[in-house]
Amino acid sequence: MVAVFSVLENTVARRLKQAAGLLCIGLLCGAATAADDPYGNWIGTLVTDKGHNCPVNAPSLMQIMPQHILFAPEDGSLILRGKPDKATQHYHAQLLMQDANHKPLPMVFEAHPVGNTFEGVYGTPECRAHITLKRPENHAFRNFVGND
Repeated sequence: MVAVFSVLENTVARRLKQAAGLLCIGLLCGAATAADDPYGNWIGTLVTDKGHNCPVNAPSLMQIMPQHILFAPEDGSLILRGKPDKATQHYHAQLLMQDANHKPLPMVFEAHPVGNTFEGVYGTPECRAHITLKRPENHAFRNFVGND
């Protein structure tokens, strides 16, 4: 009986070491490119190209999931929504509001993968800004393993 437990213990220990080794190799090799694995959270700060009232004072958040994309400029309360198209690498989100004069106030965000980042453009009638989005560093393990 002791021999059986010893063999079992050695087998479990060996498999745990193999799994840990594979995880370390995966972390050392780096995560997949943004085009290969777009899902998860991405952060960056918008930079004004032209206009005024651009949300450039704090980081913005983009979240891509299989069925939706969200973009929150300045990580604020306004959330642009859309449906991702991983096959064409097209990531579009928008929000249509009304201004004080009851005129349409569209907000649009477009992004595409470039290496391990996303390059995006944010626009409103008053603002045009660009952004480079990266995976958050404080969630490296979750970004590697995924949210599922």
